[in-house]
Amino acid sequence: MAFRLILFLLCLGLGGLGGALLAGHQGAELGLVAGAVVWFAVDSLRGLRALRWLRGNDLRNPPRLGGLWGEALDRVRRAVALRDRGTEEAESRLADFLDAIRASPNGVVLLDREGRIEWLNETAAAHFGFDPVRDQQQHIGNLLRDPDFGAMYAGRSHAEDVVIPAPGSTALRPRKLSLRLHPYGQGRLLMLSRDVTSVEQAEFMRRDFVANVSHEIRTPLTVLSGFVETLQTLDLPREERARYLQMMGQQTQRMQTLVNDLLTLSRLEGSPPPGAGDWTPLASLLAQCEQEARALAAALGKSLDVRFLPHAELALAGTAVELQSAFSNLVTNAVRYTPGGGLVEVSAAQQPDGRLAFSVRDTGPGVAAEHVPRLTERFYRVDRSRSRETGGTGLGLAIVKHVVQRHGGELHIASTPGAGSTFTILLPAARVRAAETAGSAARHATESAAG
Repeated sequence: MAFRLILFLLCLGLGGLGGALLAGHQGAELGLVAGAVVWFAVDSLRGLRALRWLRGNDLRNPPRLGGLWGEALDRVRRAVALRDRGTEEAESRLADFLDAIRASPNGVVLLDREGRIEWLNETAAAHFGFDPVRDQQQHIGNLLRDPDFGAMYAGRSHAEDVVIPAPGSTALRPRKLSLRLHPYGQGRLLMLSRDVTSVEQAEFMRRDFVANVSHEIRTPLTVLSGFVETLQTLDLPREERARYLQMMGQQTQRMQTLVNDLLTLSRLEGSPPPGAGDWTPLASLLAQCEQEARALAAALGKSLDVRFLPHAELALAGTAVELQSAFSNLVTNAVRYTPGGGLVEVSAAQQPDGRLAFSVRDTGPGVAAEHVPRLTERFYRVDRSRSRETGGTGLGLAIVKHVVQRHGGELHIASTPGAGSTFTILLPAARVRAAETAGSAARHATESAAG
């Protein structure tokens, strides 16, 4: 401000002095006016330069003007730089926020005040089958036609989630979505979606498991209770009492088998994976399977062709008890469900890639395709009445699945109704090696002792 005043006074002084020298007193007055006009013209030109810069697009490089105009432009430049820096930081935070929403495992849909889609992430597009570009500005009610969601949206209820079938869900491959609406802004809604298929399946399996365990235990307990009451109240003949006691023993054995299988499953789920340092000969595992299969067939009064095909001398790494349990469960299941006169064929062979394939093939009734994926669920039965007759607990294949997974293997099931089934366990090559013969074992022991 002082510089501006000094410049004004300097222009007046120079104008007045020049006028006085040229025309005396009257010239001095004219000179003062001329000096003021020159100062105003120069100042106006500087102001026009400042205004032209302010109207332009490049506000980062102001013209070089001294004085008041220069200070004003410098302050504007700094304010613009500060604003741009804040805008860049805000845009960066917004970009990070959008990236986080895009990467979210939950679906996110932004709805305007009329319920039209403003934006959605890729997870939501996958959940609902929406197109992020084509479906913008589409009303959510026109794209998501579910009565439960419609009721929630119409009531603007935000207290709890609603679970709906996902678009494209089928009976064989059901998918469930959990939806919730959150208000934000001025009448806008944030819709969150989660895929709760696994949670719903786990809850269903938990309820089914509890119901099945209760049923499996209640049945023999009811029988035992009836027999005990009969024995306590009636004076039965010796032979009748012996028959009742035998039936009570059978029911007790059934409950004991069920409890043992449940404990086995609990132990498998809670213990660390087996190591690869303990090796068991395949021959010993198959010999015990054959003994159990023939004994079970005799106990059931079945005439079956039980064949154990020749196999190579191999050894398997893992927990011998678990491997024996898995192999035996497959073999005994085949014996139970194959009618008399049928075939049960067991093979064990090393594949070209080094893995072991243990297969059990039977000529039983077979299983329809829709039941195959659920066969390894606990207590899942295709035909409950036939399962009662065979005496199974419904836990055998669940045990097999857990044992195979713990040993890094795979379980494959192929079945055709009316033609039989084939169950195959594939163990990784790292758990298979050639078994030591008696001679090689003796030589190895001698060399170790000599060393």
